[in-house]
Amino acid sequence: MQALYQMDVGRVSLPRVVAEFEAFRLGQEMEGETLRSADAAFFRLLVAGVVEEQEVIDPLIHATLPPSWPLARLDVTLRSLLRCGVYELKSRRDVPARVVISEYLDVAHAFFEKEEPGLVNAVLDKVARDVRPDEFGKAGAG
Repeated sequence: MQALYQMDVGRVSLPRVVAEFEAFRLGQEMEGETLRSADAAFFRLLVAGVVEEQEVIDPLIHATLPPSWPLARLDVTLRSLLRCGVYELKSRRDVPARVVISEYLDVAHAFFEKEEPGLVNAVLDKVARDVRPDEFGKAGAG
C-alpha cells in the first residue's frame, strides 16, 4: 500500500519503488522502529499486480462508491489500500475473501479513525461478493 502511495504521489516507477522498498524498508529500521520483515516476492507480486490490473480494479472500486465520491476524490492512502484489497480479492483465491477483508480493515484502522474503515469494509465486501459469490452462498447470507 505504501509503495503504491509513493508511486501515485511521487510519480515513482514500479521498478524503482520495488527496489527502494526491498533495499531500505522491508525488515529495516525506520524512524527508530524496526519494520517487520516481509515476503519480498509477495510484495513484488502485489505491487506489480495492482499496477498491471489497475484498469480492471479501479472500475470495480468506482462502482461501489457514491456518485458524489468518485475514486479520484479519495485520499491517496485510501485509494492505495482499496486497490491492494481488490487486487487480492480478484487474484489471490488461495486466501479466503473474509480474511482479505479483515486484513485490509485492520490496515484501514491503523491509518484512519473516522468513516474510512467503514468505507473500506463496504467496498471490499461488495467487490468480494461480486468476484467471489461462491464464498458467500445465497444472497443475504454472509
